Amino acid sequence: MLLVVTYSREARQTLRNACQAHEGAVVRRFGRAALFEATEFGAFLALRLRAEYGADVQVERTRPFNEFEAVGADVREAARAYADREHPSTPYAKFAAASDHPDPAALKDREL
Repeated sequence: MLLVVTYSREARQTLRNACQAHEGAVVRRFGRAALFEATEFGAFLALRLRAEYGADVQVERTRPFNEFEAVGADVREAARAYADREHPSTPYAKFAAASDHPDPAALKDREL
């Protein structure tokens, strides 16, 4: 997919118009950003915006996040357990300290 992020009012309006006119090429809209299908037409829409607005438009190629391929089981289990914690106001560092779950400092140092 192609992520298009706009940084000016004019670019944002043109992105909105492109998304409305070409719904079939749009995966998802996020206000000032949109995901386009990874097709040449999606690239055309993204590049048209960048050609018109230059640095006010950022285009990045993305791919879907597969949690089972990119992240270890310990992180998935920690996220699930933290979401189901007894006290919603407990910060993760405190939650992890009282369990076998990975320490937040260690998680920050681990690359995907």
